Amino acid sequence: MRVLSLRAIVIVGALSVVVTVITLGTWVWLGVTNDQYSQLDRRLDSLSSLGDVSTLLTATKQGTADNAMPDDGGLVRTAHIGGVSVSVPSDIVLPRLENGYANTTIDGVEYRVRTFTAGPASIALGAPLAETQRRIDELHLRVLLICGGVIGGTVVVGWMISLVMITPFRLLAQQARAINAQSKPEEVQVRGVREAVQIAEAVEGMLARIGDEQERTKAALESARDFAAVASHELRTPLTAMRTNLEVLSTLDMTAEQRQEVIGDVMRTQSRIEGTLTALERLAQGELTTVEDFVPMDVTELLDRAAHDALRTYPGLRATLMPSPTVLMLGMPAGLRLVIDNAIANAVKHGGATEIRLSAVSSADDVQIVVDDNGSGVPEAERAEVFERFARGSTASRSGSGLGLALVAQQAELHGGTASLTESPLGGARLLLRLPLRRARMEDAPF
Repeated sequence: MRVLSLRAIVIVGALSVVVTVITLGTWVWLGVTNDQYSQLDRRLDSLSSLGDVSTLLTATKQGTADNAMPDDGGLVRTAHIGGVSVSVPSDIVLPRLENGYANTTIDGVEYRVRTFTAGPASIALGAPLAETQRRIDELHLRVLLICGGVIGGTVVVGWMISLVMITPFRLLAQQARAINAQSKPEEVQVRGVREAVQIAEAVEGMLARIGDEQERTKAALESARDFAAVASHELRTPLTAMRTNLEVLSTLDMTAEQRQEVIGDVMRTQSRIEGTLTALERLAQGELTTVEDFVPMDVTELLDRAAHDALRTYPGLRATLMPSPTVLMLGMPAGLRLVIDNAIANAVKHGGATEIRLSAVSSADDVQIVVDDNGSGVPEAERAEVFERFARGSTASRSGSGLGLALVAQQAELHGGTASLTESPLGGARLLLRLPLRRARMEDAPF
Protein backbone atom coordinates (compact mmCIF):
# COMPACT_ATOMS: atom_id res chain seq x y z
CA MET A 1 0.00 0.00 0.00
CA ARG A 2 1.39 3.33 -1.05
CA VAL A 3 1.91 5.78 1.79
CA LEU A 4 0.50 9.25 1.19
CA SER A 5 2.81 12.20 1.50
CA LEU A 6 2.08 15.01 3.92
CA ARG A 7 1.38 17.29 0.95
CA ALA A 8 -1.14 14.80 -0.45
CA ILE A 9 -2.82 14.54 2.95
CA VAL A 10 -3.08 18.33 3.16
CA ILE A 11 -4.53 18.50 -0.38
CA VAL A 12 -7.04 15.74 0.38
CA GLY A 13 -8.00 17.49 3.61
CA ALA A 14 -8.44 20.81 1.81
CA LEU A 15 -10.54 19.19 -0.94
CA SER A 16 -12.67 17.52 1.72
CA VAL A 17 -13.31 20.89 3.33
CA VAL A 18 -14.18 22.42 -0.07
CA VAL A 19 -16.61 19.59 -0.90
CA THR A 20 -18.19 19.88 2.55
CA VAL A 21 -18.57 23.65 2.20
CA ILE A 22 -20.11 23.31 -1.27
CA THR A 23 -22.53 20.64 -0.01
CA LEU A 24 -23.56 22.73 2.99
CA GLY A 25 -23.77 25.84 0.81
CA THR A 26 -26.10 24.07 -1.62
CA TRP A 27 -28.25 22.85 1.24
CA VAL A 28 -28.44 26.36 2.73
CA TRP A 29 -29.09 27.83 -0.74
CA LEU A 30 -32.09 25.58 -1.27
CA GLY A 31 -33.23 26.01 2.32
CA VAL A 32 -33.20 29.80 2.01
CA THR A 33 -35.27 29.63 -1.18
CA ASN A 34 -37.80 27.25 0.30
CA ASP A 35 -38.02 29.24 3.53
CA GLN A 36 -38.80 32.50 1.73
CA TYR A 37 -41.44 30.79 -0.41
CA SER A 38 -42.91 29.22 2.73
CA GLN A 39 -43.16 32.63 4.39
CA LEU A 40 -44.94 34.02 1.35
CA ASP A 41 -47.24 31.00 1.21
CA ARG A 42 -48.14 31.46 4.88
CA ARG A 43 -48.94 35.11 4.15
CA LEU A 44 -51.24 34.09 1.32
CA ASP A 45 -52.89 31.54 3.60
CA SER A 46 -53.52 34.19 6.24
CA LEU A 47 -55.09 36.48 3.65
CA SER A 48 -57.36 33.83 2.19
CA SER A 49 -59.99 34.46 4.90
CA LEU A 50 -63.61 33.72 4.22
CA GLY A 51 -64.53 37.31 4.94
CA ASP A 52 -62.45 38.56 2.06
CA VAL A 53 -63.79 35.88 -0.24
CA SER A 54 -67.39 36.67 0.70
CA THR A 55 -66.76 40.35 0.18
CA LEU A 56 -65.18 39.66 -3.19
CA LEU A 57 -68.07 37.48 -4.28
CA THR A 58 -70.64 40.03 -3.04
CA ALA A 59 -68.83 42.81 -4.81
CA THR A 60 -68.75 40.71 -7.96
CA LYS A 61 -72.53 40.38 -7.93
CA GLN A 62 -72.97 44.09 -7.29
CA GLY A 63 -70.25 45.15 -9.73
CA THR A 64 -68.27 47.09 -7.12
CA ALA A 65 -65.21 44.87 -6.66
CA ASP A 66 -62.52 47.56 -6.97
CA ASN A 67 -64.01 49.64 -4.20
CA ALA A 68 -64.89 46.73 -1.94
CA MET A 69 -61.41 45.22 -1.52
CA PRO A 70 -58.57 47.15 0.06
CA ASP A 71 -55.11 47.22 -1.57
CA ASP A 72 -52.81 44.92 0.43
CA GLY A 73 -49.22 45.44 -0.77
CA GLY A 74 -49.84 44.50 -4.39
CA LEU A 75 -51.96 41.48 -3.48
CA VAL A 76 -54.19 40.37 -6.36
CA ARG A 77 -57.51 38.58 -5.76
CA THR A 78 -59.28 36.91 -8.61
CA ALA A 79 -62.55 34.95 -8.50
CA HIS A 80 -63.65 32.69 -11.35
CA ILE A 81 -67.39 31.93 -11.24
CA GLY A 82 -68.65 30.07 -14.23
CA GLY A 83 -67.33 31.97 -17.18
CA VAL A 84 -66.97 35.26 -15.30
CA SER A 85 -63.71 36.45 -13.73
CA VAL A 86 -63.61 39.25 -11.24
CA SER A 87 -60.27 40.58 -9.97
CA VAL A 88 -59.00 43.18 -7.54
CA PRO A 89 -57.39 45.21 -8.91
CA SER A 90 -59.48 44.82 -12.03
CA ASP A 91 -56.59 45.35 -14.49
CA ILE A 92 -54.75 42.23 -13.30
CA VAL A 93 -56.55 38.91 -13.66
CA LEU A 94 -54.92 35.79 -12.28
CA PRO A 95 -55.41 32.70 -14.45
CA ARG A 96 -57.47 29.72 -13.36
CA LEU A 97 -54.99 27.24 -11.86
CA GLU A 98 -55.15 23.97 -9.99
CA ASN A 99 -55.74 24.25 -6.26
CA GLY A 100 -52.50 24.82 -4.38
CA TYR A 101 -49.44 27.02 -4.96
CA ALA A 102 -47.92 27.99 -8.26
CA ASN A 103 -45.94 30.75 -9.95
CA THR A 104 -47.25 32.69 -12.90
CA THR A 105 -46.18 35.75 -14.87
CA ILE A 106 -48.54 38.54 -15.88
CA ASP A 107 -47.34 41.48 -17.96
CA GLY A 108 -43.72 40.68 -17.05
CA VAL A 109 -44.44 40.52 -13.32
CA GLU A 110 -44.03 37.16 -11.57
CA TYR A 111 -46.63 36.26 -8.95
CA ARG A 112 -46.93 33.59 -6.35
CA VAL A 113 -50.53 32.29 -6.60
CA ARG A 114 -52.61 30.45 -4.02
CA THR A 115 -55.67 28.81 -5.59
CA PHE A 116 -58.55 27.28 -3.66
CA THR A 117 -62.27 26.65 -4.14
CA ALA A 118 -65.01 28.46 -2.23
CA GLY A 119 -68.44 27.16 -3.20
CA PRO A 120 -68.96 27.59 -6.94
CA ALA A 121 -66.04 29.99 -7.20
CA SER A 122 -62.32 29.34 -7.80
CA ILE A 123 -60.45 31.93 -5.83
CA ALA A 124 -56.86 32.86 -6.67
CA LEU A 125 -54.72 35.03 -4.41
CA GLY A 126 -51.47 36.29 -5.90
CA ALA A 127 -48.57 38.25 -4.43
CA PRO A 128 -45.69 39.73 -6.46
CA LEU A 129 -42.46 37.72 -6.10
CA ALA A 130 -40.15 40.70 -6.59
CA GLU A 131 -39.64 41.47 -2.89
CA THR A 132 -39.33 37.81 -1.96
CA GLN A 133 -36.87 37.23 -4.79
CA ARG A 134 -34.85 40.25 -3.64
CA ARG A 135 -34.55 38.77 -0.16
CA ILE A 136 -33.68 35.38 -1.64
CA ASP A 137 -30.96 36.97 -3.79
CA GLU A 138 -29.52 38.80 -0.77
CA LEU A 139 -29.40 35.61 1.25
CA HIS A 140 -27.92 33.70 -1.69
CA LEU A 141 -25.21 36.36 -1.95
CA ARG A 142 -24.41 35.94 1.73
CA VAL A 143 -24.22 32.18 1.28
CA LEU A 144 -21.88 32.64 -1.68
CA LEU A 145 -19.68 35.06 0.24
CA ILE A 146 -19.50 32.80 3.28
CA CYS A 147 -18.77 29.69 1.23
CA GLY A 148 -16.29 31.56 -0.93
CA GLY A 149 -14.58 32.93 2.16
CA VAL A 150 -14.35 29.48 3.73
CA ILE A 151 -13.02 27.96 0.51
CA GLY A 152 -10.56 30.82 0.08
CA GLY A 153 -9.48 30.50 3.69
CA THR A 154 -9.01 26.77 3.21
CA VAL A 155 -6.82 27.42 0.17
CA VAL A 156 -4.78 30.01 2.10
CA VAL A 157 -4.42 27.76 5.14
CA GLY A 158 -3.44 24.84 2.91
CA TRP A 159 -0.85 27.00 1.18
CA MET A 160 0.49 28.20 4.52
CA ILE A 161 0.67 24.63 5.79
CA SER A 162 2.52 23.68 2.64
CA LEU A 163 4.88 26.61 3.01
CA VAL A 164 5.45 26.56 6.75
CA MET A 165 5.07 22.88 7.60
CA ILE A 166 5.64 20.76 4.51
CA THR A 167 8.54 22.70 2.99
CA PRO A 168 10.86 22.18 6.00
CA PHE A 169 10.15 18.45 5.96
CA ARG A 170 10.78 18.32 2.21
CA LEU A 171 14.07 20.19 2.63
CA LEU A 172 14.99 17.86 5.48
CA ALA A 173 14.29 14.84 3.26
CA GLN A 174 16.36 16.34 0.43
CA GLN A 175 19.28 17.05 2.74
CA ALA A 176 19.00 13.60 4.33
CA ARG A 177 19.14 11.97 0.87
CA ALA A 178 22.21 14.05 0.05
CA ILE A 179 24.10 12.86 3.13
CA ASN A 180 27.05 10.63 2.38
CA ALA A 181 30.27 9.58 4.04
CA GLN A 182 31.75 13.05 3.49
CA SER A 183 28.77 14.98 4.82
CA LYS A 184 29.12 16.96 8.00
CA PRO A 185 26.35 17.07 10.64
CA GLU A 186 26.18 20.85 10.55
CA GLU A 187 25.10 20.69 6.88
CA VAL A 188 21.59 19.58 7.92
CA GLN A 189 19.96 22.93 8.63
CA VAL A 190 16.13 23.18 8.58
CA ARG A 191 14.04 25.94 10.07
CA GLY A 192 10.26 26.11 10.26
CA VAL A 193 7.76 24.49 12.56
CA ARG A 194 8.98 23.17 15.90
CA GLU A 195 8.57 19.52 14.92
CA ALA A 196 10.70 19.97 11.78
CA VAL A 197 13.39 21.72 13.81
CA GLN A 198 13.30 18.96 16.42
CA ILE A 199 13.65 16.29 13.75
CA ALA A 200 16.49 18.26 12.11
CA GLU A 201 18.25 18.59 15.46
CA ALA A 202 17.75 14.88 16.11
CA VAL A 203 19.21 14.07 12.69
CA GLU A 204 22.13 16.42 13.35
CA GLY A 205 22.74 14.74 16.69
CA MET A 206 22.55 11.31 15.10
CA LEU A 207 24.98 12.37 12.36
CA ALA A 208 27.28 13.86 14.97
CA ARG A 209 27.29 10.58 16.88
CA ILE A 210 27.84 8.64 13.67
CA GLY A 211 30.62 11.06 12.74
CA ASP A 212 32.26 10.60 16.12
CA GLU A 213 32.08 6.83 15.78
CA GLN A 214 33.48 7.07 12.25
CA GLU A 215 36.33 9.21 13.52
CA ARG A 216 37.01 6.74 16.31
CA THR A 217 36.90 3.85 13.84
CA LYS A 218 39.18 5.74 11.48
CA ALA A 219 41.55 6.54 14.34
CA ALA A 220 41.51 2.90 15.41
CA LEU A 221 42.32 1.75 11.87
CA GLU A 222 45.07 4.32 11.53
CA SER A 223 46.43 3.32 14.92
CA ALA A 224 46.35 -0.34 13.91
CA ARG A 225 48.13 0.39 10.63
CA ASP A 226 50.66 2.57 12.42
CA PHE A 227 51.14 -0.10 15.06
CA ALA A 228 51.73 -2.75 12.40
CA ALA A 229 54.11 -0.58 10.38
CA VAL A 230 56.13 0.57 13.38
CA ALA A 231 56.18 -2.87 14.95
CA SER A 232 57.40 -4.37 11.68
CA HIS A 233 60.17 -1.78 11.43
CA GLU A 234 61.29 -1.85 15.05
CA LEU A 235 61.01 -5.57 15.65
CA ARG A 236 62.77 -6.71 12.51
CA THR A 237 66.28 -6.11 13.90
CA PRO A 238 65.83 -7.80 17.31
CA LEU A 239 63.94 -10.70 15.75
CA THR A 240 66.76 -11.17 13.24
CA ALA A 241 69.25 -11.13 16.12
CA MET A 242 67.19 -13.71 17.99
CA ARG A 243 67.04 -15.94 14.91
CA THR A 244 70.80 -15.68 14.46
CA ASN A 245 71.41 -16.60 18.10
CA LEU A 246 69.01 -19.54 17.87
CA GLU A 247 70.72 -20.77 14.70
CA VAL A 248 74.07 -20.51 16.48
CA LEU A 249 72.68 -22.53 19.38
CA SER A 250 71.33 -25.20 17.06
CA THR A 251 74.34 -25.55 14.74
CA LEU A 252 77.49 -24.84 16.72
CA ASP A 253 79.06 -26.96 19.43
CA MET A 254 79.64 -24.44 22.20
CA THR A 255 80.84 -24.59 25.73
CA ALA A 256 78.37 -24.15 28.55
CA GLU A 257 79.66 -20.65 29.17
CA GLN A 258 79.25 -19.65 25.51
CA ARG A 259 75.79 -21.19 25.35
CA GLN A 260 74.73 -19.32 28.47
CA GLU A 261 75.95 -16.05 26.95
CA VAL A 262 73.96 -16.61 23.75
CA ILE A 263 70.87 -17.55 25.75
CA GLY A 264 71.30 -14.34 27.77
CA ASP A 265 71.38 -12.34 24.52
CA VAL A 266 68.18 -14.05 23.42
CA MET A 267 66.47 -13.27 26.73
CA ARG A 268 67.54 -9.63 26.59
CA THR A 269 66.30 -9.34 23.01
CA GLN A 270 63.00 -10.93 24.00
CA SER A 271 62.61 -8.44 26.86
CA ARG A 272 63.30 -5.59 24.46
CA ILE A 273 60.65 -6.88 22.04
CA GLU A 274 58.15 -7.27 24.87
CA GLY A 275 58.85 -3.74 26.10
CA THR A 276 58.47 -2.34 22.58
CA LEU A 277 55.13 -4.11 22.07
CA THR A 278 53.87 -2.92 25.45
CA ALA A 279 54.84 0.68 24.70
CA LEU A 280 53.24 0.52 21.24
CA GLU A 281 50.06 -0.86 22.80
CA ARG A 282 49.94 2.03 25.26
CA LEU A 283 50.46 4.52 22.45
CA ALA A 284 47.62 2.95 20.47
CA GLN A 285 45.33 3.04 23.50
CA GLY A 286 46.17 6.68 24.08
CA GLU A 287 45.17 7.56 20.53
CA LEU A 288 41.69 6.14 21.18
CA THR A 289 41.07 8.25 24.28
CA THR A 290 37.65 9.96 24.50
CA VAL A 291 36.33 12.79 26.64
CA GLU A 292 34.59 10.25 28.90
CA ASP A 293 38.03 9.11 30.09
CA PHE A 294 38.63 12.45 31.85
CA VAL A 295 37.54 12.39 35.49
CA PRO A 296 38.16 14.58 38.55
CA MET A 297 41.44 13.58 40.16
CA ASP A 298 43.90 14.56 42.90
CA VAL A 299 47.32 15.09 41.30
CA THR A 300 49.10 15.29 44.65
CA GLU A 301 47.78 11.89 45.72
CA LEU A 302 48.78 10.38 42.38
CA LEU A 303 52.37 11.66 42.76
CA ASP A 304 52.52 10.35 46.31
CA ARG A 305 51.53 6.85 45.20
CA ALA A 306 54.02 6.97 42.32
CA ALA A 307 56.85 7.94 44.70
CA HIS A 308 56.04 5.10 47.11
CA ASP A 309 55.83 2.55 44.28
CA ALA A 310 59.16 3.76 42.86
CA LEU A 311 60.85 3.07 46.19
CA ARG A 312 59.79 -0.58 45.97
CA THR A 313 60.54 -0.92 42.26
CA TYR A 314 64.02 0.59 42.37
CA PRO A 315 65.88 -0.34 45.59
CA GLY A 316 68.31 2.35 46.66
CA LEU A 317 66.34 5.14 44.93
CA ARG A 318 65.28 8.17 46.98
CA ALA A 319 61.88 9.35 45.70
CA THR A 320 60.19 12.23 47.50
CA LEU A 321 57.12 14.41 47.02
CA MET A 322 57.58 18.10 47.68
CA PRO A 323 54.99 19.42 50.17
CA SER A 324 52.24 21.39 48.44
CA PRO A 325 48.50 22.10 48.73
CA THR A 326 46.14 19.58 47.19
CA VAL A 327 46.03 19.97 43.39
CA LEU A 328 42.72 18.98 41.76
CA MET A 329 42.08 18.78 38.03
CA LEU A 330 40.10 16.99 35.36
CA GLY A 331 42.33 14.38 33.75
CA MET A 332 43.11 10.74 33.07
CA PRO A 333 44.67 9.19 36.19
CA ALA A 334 46.02 6.17 34.31
CA GLY A 335 47.58 8.37 31.64
CA LEU A 336 49.26 10.73 34.09
CA ARG A 337 50.48 7.81 36.20
CA LEU A 338 52.04 6.39 33.03
CA VAL A 339 53.84 9.72 32.50
CA ILE A 340 55.31 9.73 36.02
CA ASP A 341 56.31 6.06 35.88
CA ASN A 342 58.05 6.51 32.50
CA ALA A 343 59.84 9.64 33.69
CA ILE A 344 61.14 7.81 36.76
CA ALA A 345 62.10 4.75 34.70
CA ASN A 346 63.99 6.87 32.15
CA ALA A 347 65.84 8.73 34.91
CA VAL A 348 66.91 5.52 36.64
CA LYS A 349 67.61 3.27 33.63
CA HIS A 350 69.09 5.76 31.18
CA GLY A 351 70.30 8.57 33.43
CA GLY A 352 71.54 6.54 36.37
CA ALA A 353 69.55 8.70 38.80
CA THR A 354 69.54 7.86 42.50
CA GLU A 355 67.19 10.64 43.60
CA ILE A 356 63.77 11.66 42.25
CA ARG A 357 61.82 14.68 43.42
CA LEU A 358 58.15 15.09 42.46
CA SER A 359 56.07 18.26 42.80
CA ALA A 360 52.80 19.77 41.57
CA VAL A 361 51.45 23.30 41.71
CA SER A 362 48.29 24.83 40.30
CA SER A 363 47.36 28.32 39.21
CA ALA A 364 44.19 29.89 37.87
CA ASP A 365 44.90 28.56 34.39
CA ASP A 366 47.02 25.41 34.58
CA VAL A 367 48.62 22.64 36.59
CA GLN A 368 52.39 22.12 36.53
CA ILE A 369 53.81 18.68 37.31
CA VAL A 370 57.59 18.49 37.76
CA VAL A 371 59.85 15.43 37.91
CA ASP A 372 63.46 16.24 38.89
CA ASP A 373 66.33 13.75 38.97
CA ASN A 374 70.07 13.77 39.67
CA GLY A 375 71.00 11.59 36.70
CA SER A 376 73.12 12.34 33.66
CA GLY A 377 70.41 14.57 32.14
CA VAL A 378 69.64 15.15 28.46
CA PRO A 379 71.83 17.33 26.20
CA GLU A 380 70.07 20.57 25.30
CA ALA A 381 70.24 19.83 21.57
CA GLU A 382 68.35 16.56 22.07
CA ARG A 383 65.61 17.72 24.46
CA ALA A 384 62.97 18.16 21.76
CA GLU A 385 64.00 15.19 19.65
CA VAL A 386 63.74 12.61 22.44
CA PHE A 387 59.94 13.08 22.60
CA GLU A 388 59.60 11.52 19.15
CA ARG A 389 58.86 7.84 18.70
CA PHE A 390 61.89 5.53 18.84
CA ALA A 391 64.21 8.47 19.45
CA ARG A 392 66.96 7.83 21.98
CA GLY A 393 69.25 10.36 23.54
CA SER A 394 73.01 10.00 23.32
CA THR A 395 73.18 9.23 27.03
CA ALA A 396 70.42 6.59 26.96
CA SER A 397 71.10 2.87 27.04
CA ARG A 398 70.36 0.83 23.92
CA SER A 399 68.06 -1.55 25.73
CA GLY A 400 65.07 0.78 25.74
CA SER A 401 62.28 0.92 23.17
CA GLY A 402 62.64 4.64 22.53
CA LEU A 403 58.95 5.14 23.28
CA GLY A 404 58.97 6.24 26.93
CA LEU A 405 59.10 9.98 26.34
CA ALA A 406 56.85 9.59 23.28
CA LEU A 407 54.20 8.29 25.68
CA VAL A 408 54.83 11.31 27.92
CA ALA A 409 54.37 13.72 25.00
CA GLN A 410 51.22 11.91 23.89
CA GLN A 411 49.59 12.13 27.32
CA ALA A 412 50.49 15.82 27.63
CA GLU A 413 48.87 16.46 24.24
CA LEU A 414 45.76 14.45 25.16
CA HIS A 415 45.39 16.67 28.23
CA GLY A 416 45.75 19.77 26.05
CA GLY A 417 49.15 20.65 27.51
CA THR A 418 52.86 20.36 26.76
CA ALA A 419 55.85 18.38 27.97
CA SER A 420 59.40 19.74 28.01
CA LEU A 421 62.85 18.88 29.36
CA THR A 422 65.17 21.32 31.09
CA GLU A 423 68.10 21.14 33.49
CA SER A 424 67.18 20.09 37.02
CA PRO A 425 68.41 21.80 40.20
CA LEU A 426 69.46 18.29 41.27
CA GLY A 427 71.92 18.18 38.38
CA GLY A 428 70.04 15.85 36.06
CA ALA A 429 66.95 16.40 33.92
CA ARG A 430 63.68 18.12 34.79
CA LEU A 431 60.48 16.96 33.10
CA LEU A 432 57.87 19.73 33.16
CA LEU A 433 54.23 19.08 32.30
CA ARG A 434 51.97 22.10 31.79
CA LEU A 435 48.34 21.01 31.71
CA PRO A 436 45.32 23.34 31.41
CA LEU A 437 43.06 23.28 34.44
CA ARG A 438 39.79 21.87 33.14
CA ARG A 439 36.82 22.98 35.21
CA ALA A 440 33.95 21.71 33.09
CA ARG A 441 33.16 18.81 35.40
CA MET A 442 35.06 19.63 38.58
CA GLU A 443 31.78 20.03 40.42
CA ASP A 444 31.39 16.25 40.07
CA ALA A 445 34.59 15.65 42.06
CA PRO A 446 34.10 13.24 44.96
CA PHE A 447 36.63 15.08 47.15
